[in-house]
Amino acid sequence: MASQVIREWVGIQQFPEPTQTKLHEILGKLKEENVSTLTILVMGKGGVGKSSTVNSLIGERVVSVSAFQSEGPRPVMVQRSRAGFTLNVIDTPGLIEGGYVNDQALAIIKQFLLNKTIDVLLYVDRLDSYRVDNLDRQVITAITDSFGKAIWRRSLVVLTHAQLSPPDGLNYDDFVSRRADGLLKVVCLGAQIKKHELKDSEIPVVLVENSVRCQTNQDDEKILPNGTAWIPNLVETITEVVLKGGKSILVDKKLIEGPNPNEKHKLLIPLILAFQYFFVVKPIQRSIRGDISKENKPSWELRDMGLASHSIFSRNKI
Repeated sequence: MASQVIREWVGIQQFPEPTQTKLHEILGKLKEENVSTLTILVMGKGGVGKSSTVNSLIGERVVSVSAFQSEGPRPVMVQRSRAGFTLNVIDTPGLIEGGYVNDQALAIIKQFLLNKTIDVLLYVDRLDSYRVDNLDRQVITAITDSFGKAIWRRSLVVLTHAQLSPPDGLNYDDFVSRRADGLLKVVCLGAQIKKHELKDSEIPVVLVENSVRCQTNQDDEKILPNGTAWIPNLVETITEVVLKGGKSILVDKKLIEGPNPNEKHKLLIPLILAFQYFFVVKPIQRSIRGDISKENKPSWELRDMGLASHSIFSRNKI
């Protein structure tokens, strides 16, 4: 089978010139660190803006987005190449259906990712969701169970719908901080990440606004209410996660299916046999030998053993 031809990343040319310049600088930094391929996995609940974020990142409408249709049932990988660098972005269906984690969707995602290496996880949610609940924790737990706890060391939280006016007259940055802190706490609970484990590898939070009504600066770059040009900021944060260390996640059969319990039990067999020998068999043997040595044997048995004459001689002597 012929290898798939990866399309040129022409969408990068659609960005304003300052954004293009920044993106080329970032790609150059990755190549200096011998990173020529980057695979980004995008996951989260449905309707949070995963596909729109993929389109914004690529600079093309590569994934279908509709407010009146459900998400595609299968993952989609978009591949683009630029100056010797290959970008792979994997969009996935939402993980919630009917108020529960959709195990079927999760199984399809894992099968799609088999034998692929994930460099970065974008966990996408909405900034304008004012609370977190047990459903969020279920999604985090499902991702952790599927790909291992280590995937959160290669992750960042992306909050979409970032162009909003905070409720109750809150300052924008304060509102963002509260929303981010609440979601990160749920990530730590669902992934069972201890506080000390985050000291050296805190999960970054990036804001995104995919709407065509997004404000722009004088260079026509899409900006957040705080003035940040969010597309280069997102790519730069992804790069920081990649370069800070840690291993990428290889999605192999063992990771998907989990450890074989039979293999685990096989390792215990020698220990069980040793325990049985030293603490069961050996005491029984000692007990049997002790009983034999104390037993009064009849004369006929002693005679057969060649001990009868010795026994008679002993009696006569007495």
